[in-house]
Amino acid sequence: MRIDLQSAVRNPISLIGAAITTAMAIVFVVLLALELSGQLTNPYIGLLIFVVVPAVLVFGLALIPIGVWRQHRRTAAGLGDADWPVIDLRKQHTRSVIFGVAMLTIVNVLIVSLAALGTVHHMESAEFCGATCHTTMEPEWKSYAVSPHAEVACVACHVGSGARALVRSKVAGTRQLWHVITNNIPKPVDAHEMRPARETCQTCHWSEKTHGDKLKSIKEYADDASGTETITTLQVHVGGGRNEFGAGSGIHWHMNIENKVEFIATDDSRETIPWVKFTDRDGKVKEYAVDGAKPEQLQGERRSMDCMDCHNRPAHTFEPSPERAVDVAIANGHLPRTLPFARKEAVAALKDEYPSGEAAQNGIDARLRKAFASHANDAALARTITAVQDIYATNIFPAMKVKWGTYPNNIGHTFSNGCFRCHDDNHKASDGSVIKQDCETCHAMP
Repeated sequence: MRIDLQSAVRNPISLIGAAITTAMAIVFVVLLALELSGQLTNPYIGLLIFVVVPAVLVFGLALIPIGVWRQHRRTAAGLGDADWPVIDLRKQHTRSVIFGVAMLTIVNVLIVSLAALGTVHHMESAEFCGATCHTTMEPEWKSYAVSPHAEVACVACHVGSGARALVRSKVAGTRQLWHVITNNIPKPVDAHEMRPARETCQTCHWSEKTHGDKLKSIKEYADDASGTETITTLQVHVGGGRNEFGAGSGIHWHMNIENKVEFIATDDSRETIPWVKFTDRDGKVKEYAVDGAKPEQLQGERRSMDCMDCHNRPAHTFEPSPERAVDVAIANGHLPRTLPFARKEAVAALKDEYPSGEAAQNGIDARLRKAFASHANDAALARTITAVQDIYATNIFPAMKVKWGTYPNNIGHTFSNGCFRCHDDNHKASDGSVIKQDCETCHAMP
């Protein structure tokens, strides 16, 4: 039995598939041109261009052979085994059809290939990581946008190079997508297990660099009418170390490659550390354990200390308290203190409980306008309201249960244990020595 390909394609399913494919090809080309020319800037547009449109295009392509197969089955019903279609290349019409199919196939392959490449590229962009899952990733996205690493791509730290890293990240992404679909997202989002510092931080930062001492000024403001300023200046012994300098010095002594510090943490955030092991450049070993540590606590996974154990929030930093957030905003000139008791009122507005970000914006506006009713026409009031709203919007996210102190920052020890996780005079070795809690080890008051 001879089959007319032209008539076989003329069935509702194949025709619908051809129409979908043609429409999606046109849409893809138009959207891609607009995106490349900078006309489309919405962060979701990449998801539409490189994922949704190609997926619909492939669906349309799949309908064409399905329709042909179904039409073939209907034609051959009851007639025994169906013959293979006969393609007679001596006919001009047949050659034209084959040429057209070949050209369309090449075009479709190019579109799908370009879409696949664009999908990988788009899924590695910061916009995809932060804006696609808007509510889930909003805290990380907003803190990243104002961090010192805002120009560093998310994948540079969270994914890494190579096919293995890509596959691993996509498997993890699939699991996270399922959490979003099933509304089973951890709130707040769990701290992500970072890759080793040698694959992330040290691709830009040199761990052996000697920084010496650096001055750090901490500005704080009182709750009095004028917001009296107090400045605490510290001479921070950042230090560092290189092979030729021996054991190194200062805070960055921990990162000297001639030293090796290992530890066991009993929690995922590594806030509780009952055991520490130090191996010096000569191979001498000393182990420290907390008094009363249970044997099962000392059987956990041993981790070699690296940059991330102190710099655990390098690109997603949140202020630890409303007081500190307001002090930073005043010190940076973002929040004026010309209104009486400006600092006190700003902190009070931030401490109020709000059910949502939108409610917070409205609530802060209403509270501050009431507190400064006699200064309603002052330009400083508008600046104050905007500054306090910005502080809230970049630190508190009710939908994800992120609030003051949700993500501890291990730099220092003022608002979280930080250094005191180990330097607490309670980690003792068998010879009676301890990991000291000596202020002068890390900083001095000049």
